[in-house]
Amino acid sequence: MSLTGIFLITFLVVHVGINACIWANDGGQMFNLASHFMATTIVIRIIEVGLFAGLLLHIVQGLVVEFQNRAKRKIGYAVPMGNKGSKWYSRSMGLLGTLLLFFLVVHLKDFWVPSRFMDLPTTNYDGKEVANQYAELIRIFHNPVAVVIYILGCASLMYHLLHGFQSSFRTLGVPNGKYINLIRNFGFGFSVIISIAFAMMPISVFLDWVT
Repeated sequence: MSLTGIFLITFLVVHVGINACIWANDGGQMFNLASHFMATTIVIRIIEVGLFAGLLLHIVQGLVVEFQNRAKRKIGYAVPMGNKGSKWYSRSMGLLGTLLLFFLVVHLKDFWVPSRFMDLPTTNYDGKEVANQYAELIRIFHNPVAVVIYILGCASLMYHLLHGFQSSFRTLGVPNGKYINLIRNFGFGFSVIISIAFAMMPISVFLDWVT
């Protein structure tokens, strides 16, 4: 589960980089060209298959771990320790994962399915005809309900990463001490920054900070 988690974390870095193209404020040209590259390059498409496989495996592993934990401790502590024993989000990874799964289904429906299986309107850049996914993005994120769903999804992602990032490296054998503290601090910064960056995408569109 640690390995699939780290693999998915690397994907988040790529994904947030593509999303950041909207802040070029060039009418969506950079974003559309980057999206077109990701959708048409054979190597990327092969990696995409691996991404879905890793995601499904991570979900199954998460369910197995959650059921195992519940089976081993059917009766809770007589005196709950609360955050003295562990952070609430580390005890709620099953719930956070479920919320993320719901968000992922919405996200795939909004963007991945139309880009792969529907004929989106196209736009032309220097003779290259590409799908105008930027226009679809603008349409979706001018819906306040969609914006709220995506912000809640990003909040779930942040708390999921706050525990999952450092936990993955600890599980793989990173020793305690300065190394685990370094990873914990880096993971905290990564979790917060990347989640805020994702959340700022729908916010920026809704508030017309990008056009």
